[in-house]
Amino acid sequence: MPSIRFFYEDIDFKITHPRKTQSWLKTVLQAEKKKLSTLNYIFCSDAYLLDINIQYLNHNTYTDIITFGGSDQPDSIEGDIYISIDRVKENAKKFDSSLDNELHRVIIHGVLHLIGYNDKNSKQKLVMRRKEDAYLSLR
Repeated sequence: MPSIRFFYEDIDFKITHPRKTQSWLKTVLQAEKKKLSTLNYIFCSDAYLLDINIQYLNHNTYTDIITFGGSDQPDSIEGDIYISIDRVKENAKKFDSSLDNELHRVIIHGVLHLIGYNDKNSKQKLVMRRKEDAYLSLR
C-alpha cells in the first residue's frame, strides 16, 4: 500500500501538519506523473546524518539531506530521505527563510532527486530550484 511516513531519530522535533505535507507530496508526484510506492522521511541531527554520509557515501561533510532511492520501476517513487534538522535550521537563518519554508524546500528536494532531477552543475541546479519554487507554491 502506498505510504509517506515520518520518523525521528535522536532529535526533539515533529513535523507540523503531517497529513497536509503528505497530501502536498502526493500532488507533486501526480504532477510529475509518478506513482507513490513508499516514501520514508527520517528527521535527525547533524551527527546522525554525518554518520550516514561517511558510512554510505564516503563523504566526511555535513549536509542537509541524503536521499536513497529504492524503486526499480521508472514511474514509481520509493525511497528513504534523511534530513538534518540542525542543517535546515542553520540554512533557514543563512538564507533568511522561515524554518517551515526551508524544511519543505528540503522535503521536496529529496522527492525531486527520486524523480530523477539532479543538481550536479549550475544548469541542473537552476532547474531544481525552479521546480522547488513551483511546488512550494502549491502548499
